[in-house]
Amino acid sequence: MKHQTSDLFLTAIAPVIWGSSYIVTTELLPGFSPMTVALLRALPAGLLLLLMVRQLPGGIWWLRIFILGALNFSIFWSMLFVSAYRLPGGVAATVGAVQPLLVVFVAALLRGSALRLLSVVAALVGLAGVALLVVTPNAALDLLGVAAGLASAVSMAFGTVLSRKWQPPVPLLAFTAWQLTAGGLLLVPVTLLFEPAPPMPTAANVLGLIWLGLIGAALTYAFWFRGVARLESAVVSSLGFLSPATAVLLGWLFLNESLTLQQIAGVLLVIGSIWLGQRAARIPAASAGKSDLVAVGSAPR
Repeated sequence: MKHQTSDLFLTAIAPVIWGSSYIVTTELLPGFSPMTVALLRALPAGLLLLLMVRQLPGGIWWLRIFILGALNFSIFWSMLFVSAYRLPGGVAATVGAVQPLLVVFVAALLRGSALRLLSVVAALVGLAGVALLVVTPNAALDLLGVAAGLASAVSMAFGTVLSRKWQPPVPLLAFTAWQLTAGGLLLVPVTLLFEPAPPMPTAANVLGLIWLGLIGAALTYAFWFRGVARLESAVVSSLGFLSPATAVLLGWLFLNESLTLQQIAGVLLVIGSIWLGQRAARIPAASAGKSDLVAVGSAPR
């Protein structure tokens, strides 16, 4: 129990820090395009970690790493930015918040994990909490933006589950370095073809890129993939609800944004959903069938 608590705490650091990405991007990187920020966030951090670990993939791991890099970084960030630009922030965050619910089903499909009713309820409670946190009455919908948001959630869901299914025989730092580098390399042609050249960086720009790259990517994804390897996929994914909650709290603290009773209720629902997710994960395998909706046959690791 003590080890699981420390695993949960370290893994939760990642989405909490990711919640600062919005305020860092808007305040320190106002002149940069989304794809450029994504590229500069992933590739330098990955290359730096590669220099530290001095280890490259081998055999089948080249293919697996580029698949994971695409799912966890390239596709996920690309679709996330499309959604963010075409939808109000609240709607975009709520669409993306379906990812923990998707993970429950993807883990059952790809890994044979038991599909527990309590896990589904926890994900739905968390989704409701995010909606209370970020959706405003005048929120507008855009079909392409909604589709992009769902695509980003699906990409991250498959990336989370496959990152647990494909555990390489290398240290965690090397695994993180490989994925960040692969994801960044896949973003290079997209950025060169479709994005304008970035402006001459200022001191504030450099500070923002260092935070997003070294802290928001290299450090946090090392914690995230550590949690993915040690905890159930649904448990790890439920911690992602902390990201929009953190973004709202930072906006209240530093940007003088209002914090309503509705948003406070949303924070409480997010915390409750994470607690429910941990409870679901503690159901013994032998008794899980009593509350499972379905259990898919075992898949090889």
